[in-house]
Amino acid sequence: MCRSAGLGMPAPIHFRHRENVCDTSSPYASSVPEAGQVRVDKWLWAARFFKTRSAATEAVLGGLVHVAGERVKPARDVRPGDVVEVRVGTVRRTVVVRGIAERRGPASVAATLYEETPESVAAREEQSLQRRLAPPLGADLGARPTKQARRRLEALRRAQRQRPTDR
Repeated sequence: MCRSAGLGMPAPIHFRHRENVCDTSSPYASSVPEAGQVRVDKWLWAARFFKTRSAATEAVLGGLVHVAGERVKPARDVRPGDVVEVRVGTVRRTVVVRGIAERRGPASVAATLYEETPESVAAREEQSLQRRLAPPLGADLGARPTKQARRRLEALRRAQRQRPTDR
């Protein structure tokens, strides 16, 4: 228990962080993770897959991140050599962890933390090509309906909404 300087009373909260007042040998004191491993949500943020750490945590909880083919929790540690699958939007990447960082640094440093597999690069390029060649959304709808055509469509939709109650 933390005691203030010899008074026998608990130290105020704002003094408890001082080493000379508090005993930090408690098993509940925060420990530094072993060298060579870091939480997966922290690593995704440091490697710049997500803008914020909370976004990385939500992605992991949502099942968008897999380590070694398994769905993981945000506290799961990653080490160099682990295979991580990340889905951001419609883009899926499979990367091999090459470095560990707990802090977010420049993009040039973040790029050295992982190496994308050749299969993942090929799949992303294929997906990009498919998106580029696909017609834009709404291209198959034709011209804008006239006022008369729009009123006919609305009357048809009203009739369809009333019809299911006749069953």
